[in-house]
Amino acid sequence: MGDGYCVEIKKGGVGLHSWTVKLFVLCTSMLAINGQVRYSIPEEMPKGSVVGNIVQDLGLDTKRLKTGRARIFTEGSREYIALNNDRGTLIVKEKVDREEMCGQITPCSLYYQIILENPVELHGIDVEILDINDNAPLFPDAAVKLEISEGSVVGTRFSLDNAVDPDVGINSIQSYSLFPTEHFKLNQHSHSDGSKYLEMVLQTTLDRETTKEHVLTLTAVDGGSPSRTGTVKIHIDVLDANDNAPVFSSRIYKASLSEDSPKGAVVLTVSASDADSGVNGEVSYSLAHTDNMADVFEIDSTSGDIKVTGSLDYENNKQYKLNVKAMDQGRLSDTAKVLIDVLDVNDNAPVITVMTFSDHIPENAPPDTVVAVLNVKDSDSDKNGEVRLYVDKDLPFKIKSSSSNIFRLVTDQNLDRERVPQYNITLTATDQGFSPHSTTKVLLLKVSDVNDNAPTFETSSYTAHIMENNSPGLSIFSVKASDKDTGHNARISYYLEETQMNSDLISTYVSINLESGVIHAVRAFDFEQMKELRIKVKALDGGSPPLSSNATVTIVITDQNDNTPQVLYPVKTSGSVVAEIVPRSADIGYLVTKVVAVDVDSGQNAWLSYKLQKAADRALFEVGAQNGEIRTVRQVTDKDAVKQKLTVIVEDNGQPSRSATVTVNVAVADSFPEVLSEFTDFTHDKDYNNNLTFYLILALVVVSFLFIFSVIAIISVKIYRWRQRKLYYKSTNNLPVIPYYPTMYSDGTLQHVYNYEVCGTTDSRMSDIKGMRPCSQNTLVSLSRAGTVQREQKQNDFGDISPEQKPPNNDWRLPPNQRPGPSGQHRFHTIQQRWTPYDKSRAGPLPEGAGVVAGTGPWPNPPTEAEQLQALMAGANAVSEATATMGPRYNAQYVPDYRQNVYIPGSTATLTANPQQPPQQALPPPQAMPPTDAPKAAQTPASKKKSTKKDKK
Repeated sequence: MGDGYCVEIKKGGVGLHSWTVKLFVLCTSMLAINGQVRYSIPEEMPKGSVVGNIVQDLGLDTKRLKTGRARIFTEGSREYIALNNDRGTLIVKEKVDREEMCGQITPCSLYYQIILENPVELHGIDVEILDINDNAPLFPDAAVKLEISEGSVVGTRFSLDNAVDPDVGINSIQSYSLFPTEHFKLNQHSHSDGSKYLEMVLQTTLDRETTKEHVLTLTAVDGGSPSRTGTVKIHIDVLDANDNAPVFSSRIYKASLSEDSPKGAVVLTVSASDADSGVNGEVSYSLAHTDNMADVFEIDSTSGDIKVTGSLDYENNKQYKLNVKAMDQGRLSDTAKVLIDVLDVNDNAPVITVMTFSDHIPENAPPDTVVAVLNVKDSDSDKNGEVRLYVDKDLPFKIKSSSSNIFRLVTDQNLDRERVPQYNITLTATDQGFSPHSTTKVLLLKVSDVNDNAPTFETSSYTAHIMENNSPGLSIFSVKASDKDTGHNARISYYLEETQMNSDLISTYVSINLESGVIHAVRAFDFEQMKELRIKVKALDGGSPPLSSNATVTIVITDQNDNTPQVLYPVKTSGSVVAEIVPRSADIGYLVTKVVAVDVDSGQNAWLSYKLQKAADRALFEVGAQNGEIRTVRQVTDKDAVKQKLTVIVEDNGQPSRSATVTVNVAVADSFPEVLSEFTDFTHDKDYNNNLTFYLILALVVVSFLFIFSVIAIISVKIYRWRQRKLYYKSTNNLPVIPYYPTMYSDGTLQHVYNYEVCGTTDSRMSDIKGMRPCSQNTLVSLSRAGTVQREQKQNDFGDISPEQKPPNNDWRLPPNQRPGPSGQHRFHTIQQRWTPYDKSRAGPLPEGAGVVAGTGPWPNPPTEAEQLQALMAGANAVSEATATMGPRYNAQYVPDYRQNVYIPGSTATLTANPQQPPQQALPPPQAMPPTDAPKAAQTPASKKKSTKKDKK
């Protein structure tokens, strides 16, 4: 609580020439901050006009206006002033007409409250509406008619009705004037209450015979700037003499009555006397023109009684002013004023207005939290208008008064939504008058939830059962927790606390649904490995901060008959036969052996029983159903076979039951050699492998797959070659075949073998030729662009070739068997041809010991087609003769295919029509061979294999 402040600001309008600021100190308030600002504005200001800046005048901040949701509260029904929160100014919302709003009441003010929230603040605003001279004086009648007897003496007075000006103060009527003034003058008088009345006084006697009618102009002038005027014409008819006018017994009459007075009640009686007699002495009474007075009061024209005809309301009008007129038959009159005071009675109940109210309050709100700010007003006065506001004592709320008619509803203690989620708050306002009136108002306040309650499980521990060998994802159990909170605070999520079980995380065994709390199995459980599973479930609500609680769930795994019995004895062996020996002299009940078996299941699933699979009519043995002991049931006879094979079935007691079998070999004999002779064939019994069929089928499938793959590969190669051959035939130009065979040297070998790589295309400009080193050196080919082979060797690669052109060799015309040249096994792989460019020699210098090169000379003319065909035929005949006499020297696959390949003379390179076939490398130079061919040795299988690989290449 602190001292507030009050500021009064007057804004000048029409007729006002200054600003007036008044500071009032010692304005106190119960609120944290409370200011009182008073503004003065002229009436009729246009909409949007600024009344004042409350931010500056109250010391507030525009940001505070927005955050506090500042707004204006008015007690009236119409809101003339509005608040601009962005600028912090008061603006005119509706044009104000002071005369319509206040009438003659001064000062005329509008009272507002500016309300701010978070925290709650109230600031009083008093806007005084200043009058402007917007109304001209107006007389009640458009014209006044008077009848004056000519016998009227000088100084006779005639009452005139005042003009009415709704304006007040200086803008009201200030003076009257009468024109002309030959016979009459105008007198202005004031009553004790300050009101004025007019009298027209006769100055000279009238002469009806001279002038029967006089017309005067009465003008009323107000004090505005500029001033406004109102006029009325007075028509005077001159009558014969009626010498005396009525006279009231008092100039002012006063009376008072309560506002609840019934209709017809007499307020007072006025009286006037007339000195005349007879008809001229008869007086009649009437009410002069008053605003809306005829609806409230009336006067008896004969008796002068003033009565109530309408309803009185102290709150609307506290005093009535009546003008009473007394007139005789001679039209002479007198006026008097009647003042009627209305007394207040307690006829209004208090009115409760909610200025601000929060219908939700958090349950953790501290005491003294403001819930609502209320305005309680009683239109009555004095004690009748004093009000008190009460709230039910059983509720955790109380009332604090901020001012005479503003109250705050605050919390009195801590709230608990879980106990009481909402309150119906009944407020009762009572005045202090006689027979007091009261008003009630009910506020519905809901308590907002805060997260103050943790989720709770139905019990702290649960036990669930699940059968082993369950399917993953199976629902095991469902836990449920409840939260007393609501909304998000009561939205519960379920989690598993990560712990380890058998070195694995618990989440690898089970999972829980986040929303429903259903626990699912993640894997299949095995009772033999784990008997039970203990997990912790956490229930977490959605509050902030969240609260949680835990519960323990024990999952008991139930055994299932999923394991067959296991025979521990006798032990099964794969390679040898174990037999139990029973002497022929064995008595009944002789214990042969005992079958020992176990079942890893538990309970009745592990209860084992034993029986023989096939029991003959004259069975020699029996097995104990419970202990598995095999005993004799009779004496051994000579008819009993030595070899006895018993099949024992071990069966558990599960549903369905599982069983295992074991074979027990029993020998009925007295000596070991006898047993041995009988059981030798046991070891030789062949147990066929059950997997033999599988391996046979697998081998058949593999062989079939390889066969199909080979067929597909052969067909693909055939198609590929056929397409290449077809592409070659479609070529526009075929290169000519110029066979040439090198000359023969003395030792039967060539001096050098040169390789020439030629890339030819249908476009001769893209062709390229390359001379290589002798075959003893490495040959590297580089592709620089598609379709051509660039020359990678320098010019000195042909340094050992003579620049002179040698004479031609005509040996190419000879058959191959008569043509000199190299011989040996290299001839089986290729036909070496020589070709000499125009500017190069055909062969280099001879090595030491070489023979003389014959047939040198100029290059011959190109052979004709007939000569080429003759050479080919001769070569074929030579091949056939050589094959017949010396064995296979050439194979058909080594005969040049002149349709697809072009063999260049003097080179081992081959041009092919297949663009995808890589260029063939030159063969290494042949070694020197003796002149005579020695017969070849017989080929070994290894050499044949190598030869086959070479042939394929």
